[in-house]
Amino acid sequence: MDYATLTIDTAGTVATVTLNRPLVRNAFDEQSIAELTAAFTALGEVDSIRAIVLAANGAAFCAGADLHWMKKMAGYSEDENRADAMRLANMLRIIYSCPKPVVAKVHGDCYGGGVGLVAACDIAIVAEDVHFSLSEVKLGLLPAAISPYVIKAMGENAARRYFLTAERFGAKEALRIGFVHEVTTAAALDGQVEAVANALAANSPNAVREAKVLVRDVANQAVTDTLLADTAHRIAQIRASEEGREGVAAFLEKRKPSWLN
Repeated sequence: MDYATLTIDTAGTVATVTLNRPLVRNAFDEQSIAELTAAFTALGEVDSIRAIVLAANGAAFCAGADLHWMKKMAGYSEDENRADAMRLANMLRIIYSCPKPVVAKVHGDCYGGGVGLVAACDIAIVAEDVHFSLSEVKLGLLPAAISPYVIKAMGENAARRYFLTAERFGAKEALRIGFVHEVTTAAALDGQVEAVANALAANSPNAVREAKVLVRDVANQAVTDTLLADTAHRIAQIRASEEGREGVAAFLEKRKPSWLN
């Protein structure tokens, strides 16, 4: 598929999806939402891809909603707005549930829906000059479609503040509240993201996929007999899997597992 708002590059087992609308600070519109949905759906099904990096060209990671798109939405009916919002919500869910681990590589400003993009990724590594803002309430709107991912990423307490105030906050604050995993210099950003992506790609593809599901399913669950039975079932299944058996054998035999050959 040819993309007008994205570029996709592959180096070995790592794919990089790059937002490529620098003249509008990589703001969302209908086309970019559709293309992100298609790109992550397709990459999630490619066996040779073991990790995906989400990056951006230009001065900003993502400025949120495109102004022309917002003008169009102003004339939509409630039903049209609901359908439009569902397309954005579905795109974020596709990234969040992608079978491959996704690393956000963030520089510059990241506002509104761009914050949702980062939250939908599994790992977020940001340059120290990054600024975030959940700016929707300034416009009389809500960060509703992105809220499931943003609240999971930063927690309810931080979300109360930043959803309501629309304040800008920097990379250090994002790290403090747990919204991002690592802050680095702009010069070191490429290398650090590459190191994390390569670490992901070196692990058992099946185990990484199942570990991502495990975190999603177990987070915030009460420790009950049902949960214990479920986790025991998962470890039993993966121990008996082809990659599980191969990984243990390779460790005991002091050799590389087959997925690294």
